[in-house]
Amino acid sequence: MDGRRELIVVSNRGPVGYDLDDDGRRIANRGAGGLVTALRSLVSRREVTWIASAVTAAERLVAGGDGIEERSADGSRYRLRLVAHEPHAYDLYYNVVANPTLWFVQHGLWELKHGPGVGLEAAWDEGYAPVNAAFAAAVLEELDSRPGAAVFFHDYHLYLAPQLVREGSPRAVLGHFVHIPWVGATGWAVLPPRIVRAVHEALLANDVLGFHTERWRKAFLVSCRELGVSTEGTRVTAHPISVDVAEFEALARSEAVLVRERELAATRPERLVLRVDRTDPSKNAVRGLEAFGLLLDRRPELRGHVRMLALLDPSRQTIPEYVEYRAAIERMAATVEARHRGALELSISDDFPRSVAAYKQFDVLLVNAVMDGLNLVAKEAALVNTRNGVVVLSENSGAFEELRDWVVPVDPHDLDGHVAALECALELPAAERRRRADAIRAQVRSHDLEAWAAAQLAALDEVSTMRP
Repeated sequence: MDGRRELIVVSNRGPVGYDLDDDGRRIANRGAGGLVTALRSLVSRREVTWIASAVTAAERLVAGGDGIEERSADGSRYRLRLVAHEPHAYDLYYNVVANPTLWFVQHGLWELKHGPGVGLEAAWDEGYAPVNAAFAAAVLEELDSRPGAAVFFHDYHLYLAPQLVREGSPRAVLGHFVHIPWVGATGWAVLPPRIVRAVHEALLANDVLGFHTERWRKAFLVSCRELGVSTEGTRVTAHPISVDVAEFEALARSEAVLVRERELAATRPERLVLRVDRTDPSKNAVRGLEAFGLLLDRRPELRGHVRMLALLDPSRQTIPEYVEYRAAIERMAATVEARHRGALELSISDDFPRSVAAYKQFDVLLVNAVMDGLNLVAKEAALVNTRNGVVVLSENSGAFEELRDWVVPVDPHDLDGHVAALECALELPAAERRRRADAIRAQVRSHDLEAWAAAQLAALDEVSTMRP
């Protein structure tokens, strides 16, 4: 540890989850997802107490109290405190407000919603607000015993908590990082005005508010200005999150990935077009699959030489819009395969070693999200790819701001543009492919996860030095 202020990290899900085995004993499962992976790097740099929701029965059994002493992958110790929420309130918070509402609004997907706004205000008052209040109460208890600690909130699940902590501890050092896109006041206008204002005002209770890109940072400032909400007193920053380079390169060399890579190499086509995503409407998989089918329609000489591999992780299958989108993906894949036998393989499963193996083998990577806070796939895949693969990247992904000079850009709403981008990527000369691939790898290595974590902690430390 570096001796500086302790850190209280607050996120909906923690770095470790717990279940019960057949004998009723608690077993730990390492947390998944980009946010949890990214935040693990903080544990090695500070003395950390991590506050998260207790979701499973095993987690609820150990919620509250003094917390659980845990170790990160590198052996660093941290303390995990789990907060048990009233089940109905948590369901409203997570399955009505956070994921189907805030996520959809901030990814420009509101038109996909069923009955926009129906029951939302009640879900906000009876679910989102109470769960945020429970998080804030836990933070305030921790600050009572460690008043010098800085608090670091994360993402759209916790928009209200900072203001509640500020009211209970006016001199606390508070930071919040938003990992998804931000839209202007027009985008937010689909929600009740009191909710929109509450989100903006509560976020501005933080000393430091972070986004991945200048685009999202500026959108927040514009949104505040249009709502008449003052940003004075909050430092709003932009730092793109990245990859733990050493950890990811080690994963690419692991036996689990090498086994999958040998399987893929034995059956790979002359050229492989890859997409790795979740079955999330924001990832735009249907349009990507349709574009690949149109490419083969228009360029029949490519048939038999190019194949698409779509590796998709099932996402949020308790939410109707996600269930429907997964079905649409499967229908589109069947349509393309019916026209071009053997040209498309769709796999919907949680098999990360296979995804990493495919990262190493792609010739073209398609990342065409409708909108994304960042999108780590573009960085991860380019880092370990062995074929100087070309990245086709959505102009609406946060990573585009950083990688735009070395990718083939695509407007995520333009179907013909997708076809043209895939053609361009497949036809780039070898020397240009290598130049672009080398540049992306160099960027990821020099702007890695450690650099992101250092920037977040430096911003909080700057506040700390001014607030004894």
